[in-house]
Amino acid sequence: MLKCAIKHRFMSCIKERTLITTNAARLRGAAYCKSHLPQRGNVFMMINLTDVFTSEGKDRRESLQVELDEFSYLGNQYRICEKSPLTMNFSNIGKGKALLEGRLKLVLEIPCDRCLRPVKEPLEIDFSQELYSPEILEPEEEDEQSFVHGYELDVEAFVKNEILINMPVKVLCRPDCKGICKKCGHNLNDGECGCDTFVPDPRMAAIKDIFNAYKEV
Repeated sequence: MLKCAIKHRFMSCIKERTLITTNAARLRGAAYCKSHLPQRGNVFMMINLTDVFTSEGKDRRESLQVELDEFSYLGNQYRICEKSPLTMNFSNIGKGKALLEGRLKLVLEIPCDRCLRPVKEPLEIDFSQELYSPEILEPEEEDEQSFVHGYELDVEAFVKNEILINMPVKVLCRPDCKGICKKCGHNLNDGECGCDTFVPDPRMAAIKDIFNAYKEV
């Protein structure tokens, strides 16, 4: 009976270890599959361009939904209020070369440069970009297409780069925006705040000091 008990316990340990090993392998396999799937949301999405780079005369069209909800620029976060589908046309223009053309429409919420009131600023982005496969890409040109990794295009990185290029230099809520009061921060477009806005002539400062000194005597 002792031998039977030991044998039973030994077989139970083997089954338990086998089950643990199998579950661990499944988890590793799931993690591997997840890491190699095209990612969406605020992470990234990759498009494989092997067929365009290697097939002479190859044309390919993609229409994608932009998953970005905000854009970072100079340390500030700007909300993307509206966005059209991203259209991308890939054309083979030589061995290891592709021409990417397309369009994207966005509406960014950007503070007015004078009064800081949120402004919905439309961006219509038309782009044309040559892409190169790793075999013909020169080392000094890698920074120019940082959104291409091997044979894959990082769509989110490309879109961010195009938004950056097309960011407006100046944004106003209206051409005659009055800005804000330098003393209290009141938006002057909503009316006067009553603060004293008189700015003395600095050239009169010396005379004022003499006058004040005379008054004290």
